[in-house]
Parts: sequence; C-alpha cells; structure tokens
Amino acid sequence: MTTANLTSHPYAGGIAVLTGAASGFGLEAARLALNHGMRVVMADVQEAPLHAAAAELKAQGGNVLAVVTDVANAGSVDALAEATLRTYGVPQIVFNNAGVASGGLVWENSLADWQWVLGVNLMGVVHGIRSFTPLMLDAARKDSAWRGHLVNTASMAGLVSMPNSGIYNVSKHAVVTLTETLHQDLALVTDQVHCAVLCPFFVPTGISQSDRNRPSHLTNTTLTQSQIISRAMGQKAVARGKVSAAEVVAQVFDALQDNRFYIYSHPQALQSVRTRMNDILAPHAPTDAFIDRPDIGAQLRAELAKGVHGD
Repeated sequence: MTTANLTSHPYAGGIAVLTGAASGFGLEAARLALNHGMRVVMADVQEAPLHAAAAELKAQGGNVLAVVTDVANAGSVDALAEATLRTYGVPQIVFNNAGVASGGLVWENSLADWQWVLGVNLMGVVHGIRSFTPLMLDAARKDSAWRGHLVNTASMAGLVSMPNSGIYNVSKHAVVTLTETLHQDLALVTDQVHCAVLCPFFVPTGISQSDRNRPSHLTNTTLTQSQIISRAMGQKAVARGKVSAAEVVAQVFDALQDNRFYIYSHPQALQSVRTRMNDILAPHAPTDAFIDRPDIGAQLRAELAKGVHGD
C-alpha cells in the first residue's frame, strides 16, 4: 500500500469494517483505509471474490482480515463483529455498504424480491448497527479520546421516488431515515460516536449484476416486462456513470474528517430532492419524474405497454 497518509490521517492505526468489500464501494474503501494506515476487515457474501480481493491487498502490504458474511443474517453479522474484536479490537469505522438492486412495477415484485432486497439493503444495515454500535459506545466510555463512525450506504433513491424501482426506493428510503434517527439517538448519549449516510447516484459498481449473489431460496425465476426493463435501464445508467467508486469513497473519508452527515456523489441530483420536498409542502401529487426528459418517459411507457398488450 502507499504510505503518503499513514501517519497523518486521524484514523491511522485504527480499524475499519467494510461490508460488500469484494467489489465497488466496499473494495475501494478497503484500499483507501489501508492507504490511511488502518487495519481492515473485509466482509462479503461472495467467498471467492472476497478472498481474492483480500489476497491482493495483503500482497501489497495491507493488514487485512476477510470474513465471509451474509448481512441479511443477524447471526452472520454478529460473527463478523466477534471476529473483528478477536483479531483487532473495536473498529473506528463501520461501513454498512452491502447492497443489491431490483426493480419493476411495485405490484409485480414477488415476496422473494421483497425479502431479498430488504434483507440485504435494510436489515443488513440494521444488523450492522445492532452488532457494532454497542461496542463503539463501550470503547468511547472507556477512552475520552476515542472516536468512531458508522457510515450507511443508501442512495439518491432514498431521497426521491423514481418509477419502476419501488422495491429499491423503499429499502433506501428506510436506510436514510434509519441513519437520521441513529444520528439523533447517538447525540442523546455521546459526542464520540457519529454516523453518516452515503447517497450515491449512478456510479459504475457491481450492483447492476447483484443477482449473482441472490440466494437460491429467494430466486425469482420469471421476470415481468417491467422487471426486464428496470434491469436493462439500471445497467445502462450505471455503466455510463462518470464518477468512480474510488472518487465516492474519497468523499466519504473526507466527510468523516469534517463530521458531515449527508454524502452525495452527484450534488446536482439534489434538484430532484427539492422538487419532491416542494411537492410535499405544497401539498400535491408527486411531479412527473420525467418532466425534464419526456422522451425517456415516453420510451418507458411504450416498453411497458408491450408487456401489457403482448406486442
């Protein structure tokens, strides 16, 4: 690993736990944490890619522990916390980052779709908070100089409600309000442990291929037209993303030093958030999501009509 920031970063010598660490934001966060002189616990449900990524970072001199973890499973996350404590101690940074994507018209999502997406995107964060926050609070009580941060990955989809992606929107809106509440709750008991919520827009990561990690008992064998469209549009948008995962992670670490709560990869996307807030305050029904790009709205309606009419 590079040594430029090994002694200057406030978390140098500390411990970082990162879920979804075999790819995307999690892997880039592992690289940056190591560059800052931290010891890193990499967690992911993908066993082979996780161990391959960890081996690569170890070969570069990184102090890394890889723990295969299913964040949707409470016991698995508890085991991650126990392994972290046993190997390194209490982490200064916990990045609840693992996530999956699924879409389609909201009434067409199967029960398995809901269980999978909410299990990873929402309950994965819940389990991370439940398993690690008490450890961090205990460390803070024992040392007045100790500082810790929990970072939860939501999405711009947690701040707006785009059509044909309701199941993902629900999971990410929940993560935003969960983290906002966590901030308020932490402030009641400590000024040493803080949290932040990451709301990225379209960034090239592996999330558009997240079905590769879907457990067999929650498989959705038949996709509707709306789900096929959602997957194709999501893959296209993610692939076209101009902001890299590494750039977003750098923003995260900067935000931790500044103790910023909301972290945006694409601040320009906040105009959609303003529109939603204005709708709520007006109050009136949500503004057409495609008001500025009617061509995309027309294309989506035409594609959906094929599924309805069998064209």
